[in-house]
Amino acid sequence: MNHFYDEKLRREKVFRDPIHGQIIVDNQIIMDLINTPEFQRLRRIKQLGTSSFTFHGAEHSRFGHCLGVYEITRQMCNYFQRNYPSQQPGDGLWDDHERPVALCAALLHDLGHGPYSHTFEHIFHTNHEQITRQLITDSSTNINKILQRVSPDFPHQVASVIDHTYENPQVVQMISSQVDADRMDYLQRDAYYTGTNYGKFDLDRVLHVMRPVKRGIAFEISGMHAVEDYIISRLQMYLQVYFHPVSRSMEVILDHLLMRAKHIYQHPNDFEPDFTPHMLMPFFNGKFTLDDYLALDDGVLTTYFIHWTHSRDDILSDLASRFLNRRPFKSVIYDQNTQKFLPTLRKLIQTAGFNSQYYTAVNDSFKLPYDTYHPQDSNTQTQIELLQPNGDFIELSQVSTLVASVSGREAGDQRFFFPKEMLETRNNIEIFEPIYEEFQSYIKNNHIINPKEQK
Repeated sequence: MNHFYDEKLRREKVFRDPIHGQIIVDNQIIMDLINTPEFQRLRRIKQLGTSSFTFHGAEHSRFGHCLGVYEITRQMCNYFQRNYPSQQPGDGLWDDHERPVALCAALLHDLGHGPYSHTFEHIFHTNHEQITRQLITDSSTNINKILQRVSPDFPHQVASVIDHTYENPQVVQMISSQVDADRMDYLQRDAYYTGTNYGKFDLDRVLHVMRPVKRGIAFEISGMHAVEDYIISRLQMYLQVYFHPVSRSMEVILDHLLMRAKHIYQHPNDFEPDFTPHMLMPFFNGKFTLDDYLALDDGVLTTYFIHWTHSRDDILSDLASRFLNRRPFKSVIYDQNTQKFLPTLRKLIQTAGFNSQYYTAVNDSFKLPYDTYHPQDSNTQTQIELLQPNGDFIELSQVSTLVASVSGREAGDQRFFFPKEMLETRNNIEIFEPIYEEFQSYIKNNHIINPKEQK
């Protein structure tokens, strides 16, 4: 690892950042990683995908987020080295030889994300974590060549942090745990760019009550309230921002748009014989290379969507237009008692002239605000452990009534999505009015109801 320290910049580079003020790079390896085409591609991929249709400020990129995760990890390393330096091997304190692998893993943790990543992954069966590891370990990439300068096995060490198999749990938990640099950056960053306050918490205080221990990272019990604040901020961001029904609706349209394009490509004689979106064809065929993947970004997909608004296929052109011009589907909440009405609603939508395969969807979004596990559970790093004055550990929800009240409880809802036209009161097409009226009889206060119980 000494090769990493050999490449210290004579003068540190500073990235101005709205969340952290300054992001400081003092090492040539980190600077060279940032300057690779693979990392620069992240400038062209939005961090929040379709959320910008709901929160217009949410145009920030995965590039900024990755720099932010690097910066928080750098601050953790500095704090640990200053206050808890290792005195001898195995003492559970911080060994600063771990700094290079921690910083590189933090910077590169989201490298494999594609455009509108979760929707794209669903349609094309890609895996951003697997592609991240490939970009780090494949000898043909610029990223790998730079990491090799540290040591021949360094790329595999960095990849092992990202897939949680690295031998030092402190480093893994810095990047991936219930309170990690990844979450702490995206909560603050997403709150800032969406114009919401839910994701704000006292980052400085959380960082200063962290401490390295043998089994990972723990928190001084005196900082419990700062950690509580973080947990609640995270819950609020999921409910108010990440699970917002309009963002989910635009994601449904995007999903169905790509699904329709894939269908047309696979059945050219039935639809458009000349339908050849070249940059997407490797994914339609299920045989793509790393270069094919790296060639895609949000702009490439958007360009195809603009072309598709002129498609001879009515469904493709309509969905492309709905996505580009922000015409989201409407949605209503359903539960296990009203789920039985979904086939009826789909049939009414089909009768009204919409292909129910492409114009309806169900989508559930649930999140555990805080996962608690029994001490004997193998997945102990997911617990937030507080360090008491006598050196004993206690799990957060055991002493925090606030966290205990949300522990293990899923928050979120199940929604049925459909065209807004189904809610119109006057459509000037009298033949459809009885269909609209019957459809609307199943909906009250944004929930699916049993119309017979309302009479």
